Amino acid sequence: MVSYVFAPPAVPTLPIVGSDDHFPVHRIYCVGRNFADHAVEMGHDPNKEPPFFFQKNPDTLVPNGATIAYPKMSQDVHHEIELVVALKAGGEDIPLERALDCVFGYAVGLDLTRRDLQGEAKKLGRPWEVGKAFEEAAPCSALVPATTIGHPDAGRIFLKINGAVKQEGNLNQMIWKVPEMIATLSTLFRLAPGDLIFAGTPAGVGPISKGDVLEGGVEGVGELRLTVV
Repeated sequence: MVSYVFAPPAVPTLPIVGSDDHFPVHRIYCVGRNFADHAVEMGHDPNKEPPFFFQKNPDTLVPNGATIAYPKMSQDVHHEIELVVALKAGGEDIPLERALDCVFGYAVGLDLTRRDLQGEAKKLGRPWEVGKAFEEAAPCSALVPATTIGHPDAGRIFLKINGAVKQEGNLNQMIWKVPEMIATLSTLFRLAPGDLIFAGTPAGVGPISKGDVLEGGVEGVGELRLTVV
């Protein structure tokens, strides 16, 4: 029996559609600039710069339908709607043709970003954690098993704020597809069951404000709702 100096934190989890079980989350990886139009709007050439990866902490997850406080220490918080990939298996140097065997299911997520703090970190050549890994930075819907919906590689992805569409694209516009993300990540990290991959966002990212209701979705996967106060 292990003795702790204080009670360890609970394991972050996501609900699973159609099940009483929960999915325990190990790590959250995010793919940067994985939609060509988003790369362009952020001032980059998608033909010259491949997507890259960063992480959020698992305890930044927020359940569907939640109300969150506007993030502190920022005047410019942005929304980024994303497909989320949940892994049931992992490893290192996973072959491309076996990558989808690692997938448990899919969800809809928001990569909330303190853009002003991220921008300042970029200018100073510093890490991005203050812009990406703050409290309640990763709202996420319940997971839908791949055994139910398969592996979506096309379909509308969108975000509305107070009923007005702000982001809209299609999964078929992703520069790196899900198998490529998994295979490439596995050359950099030892992937594990419970890992989540936020798969990148289409163009239209922009600011949120106190009082906003955010509603987003991925066709064939589900929808996500969030209120900011």
